[in-house]
Amino acid sequence: MSVLFFIFRNMNKISIRFFDNKEVRALWDEEKHKWWYSVVDIVSVITDSPRPRVYWGTLKSRLKTQKSELYSKCIQLKLVSADGKKYATDCFSQDDIIEVVKMIPSKKSRKFLDWFIYNDNSIDGQSKLKAYALFESSFIDHLEVGTTNGLQQIHAYLF
Repeated sequence: MSVLFFIFRNMNKISIRFFDNKEVRALWDEEKHKWWYSVVDIVSVITDSPRPRVYWGTLKSRLKTQKSELYSKCIQLKLVSADGKKYATDCFSQDDIIEVVKMIPSKKSRKFLDWFIYNDNSIDGQSKLKAYALFESSFIDHLEVGTTNGLQQIHAYLF
């Protein structure tokens, strides 16, 4: 099951999702109504590479040399890293992630795609819909933030 957290800063919705207990950062583009995902995070979770930035850099160079349309779709967004600072990070929109993942030879690619494109009828999809409803409801204002009881209340609502 994936875990989903939302943080709201300066009207940007940041999503931290976990695939096999590894973080995949995403940022909501309000103007275009789509999510943008850190490609380095995706490379990291799919390949288990000790140097996912180098792996992505090599793949990105190949895309550029081949004049791939996918290369032109990559943008840099400032995302918070493990050290708490924001850095420009290569990102792809939700529409292009499947194509990116298919270019990465790995046994985990299929599993990642299944996780990434799950639908609203799956258990995770239902939990996601309930999480949105919880956030938008007034019930969230009455939760005991930062307590075990608060977490139990959220869990009961979602599952």
